[in-house]
Amino acid sequence: MIGSGLDIGIDLGTATVVACVKGKGIVLREPSVVAMNKETKEVLAVGKDARKMIGRTPNNIIAIRPLRDGVISDFSATSKMLKYFINKACSKNTFGGFRMMICVPSQITEVEKRAVIDVAMQTGAKKAYLIEEPVAAAIGAGIDIAKPCGNLVVDVGGGTTDIAVISIGGSVVSNSLKIAGDKFDKNIVKYIKKKYNVLIGERTAEEIKMKIGCVYPRKEEITMEARGRNLDTGLPVTITLRSSEIMEALMEPAIQIVEAVKSVLEKTPPELTADISDRGIYMTGGGSLLYGLDKLLQERTGINVMIAQDAISCVAIGTGKALDNLDALDAKSRK
Repeated sequence: MIGSGLDIGIDLGTATVVACVKGKGIVLREPSVVAMNKETKEVLAVGKDARKMIGRTPNNIIAIRPLRDGVISDFSATSKMLKYFINKACSKNTFGGFRMMICVPSQITEVEKRAVIDVAMQTGAKKAYLIEEPVAAAIGAGIDIAKPCGNLVVDVGGGTTDIAVISIGGSVVSNSLKIAGDKFDKNIVKYIKKKYNVLIGERTAEEIKMKIGCVYPRKEEITMEARGRNLDTGLPVTITLRSSEIMEALMEPAIQIVEAVKSVLEKTPPELTADISDRGIYMTGGGSLLYGLDKLLQERTGINVMIAQDAISCVAIGTGKALDNLDALDAKSRK
């Protein structure tokens, strides 16, 4: 159960949930997947165990991702998933109220924000706070966001890419687009279906992306075998894929991310643009690890691009650090 006086930071991602407990650091990293009985709505598995079931369940069981494009699409499943993760992360503590900070995309609606707060309160939190993903990512990347200096952060997650120019602790210009890791996977599925008339699953597409995917020419062409279903015969088939053809499949969403970054730069005040030009662009999130995305962004903007040291955990680490200021937030809300 949850401990009294505990502060928990949650990166509630479309693909992965990362939990950070104040004083302990990251205590949990699990896929955002829930497996449940269709009729009774009983939760059968959560996280890694549920992810193994995607595409492999009988008719009465469904394995779903309750978050889509960075926001809650299934309130009940998200609430059950989060409750399970929090109890798993803090199992040795005694029961009591706790405070929670959750990351959200930079441009979600008030209704979507309310849904996140409601989910947090349903897990037993006595207070729930929201922090924008790019701000948390910047803190996690070790950037001192309190200074009057422009920092451009590009957080490429599973469902959304959040871009923000941060100065004096907040976003000056920001943009959030529903193009990220999931979109890359879908494009691979679509490309293989069109070119080879073969249908592959989401997990296979993700594996292809991670092993041979790229959006900038590799020094050497690499290949891998993938299994799918031939749409003519309905039988299993193995195909050999090259990195150059997967690059072809991934270029469209990658260019859209680059164009969104350029759009944010165009709206940025000149003084902050000069700071960004000197300091470079910081990339965070699992999607930033796609081969060549940093090189492509650097080539198209002319600004040096750096990938954060722990890109996948950056947002959760930043949330954990932001937890140190929760007392100040509490004081503000009391006023």
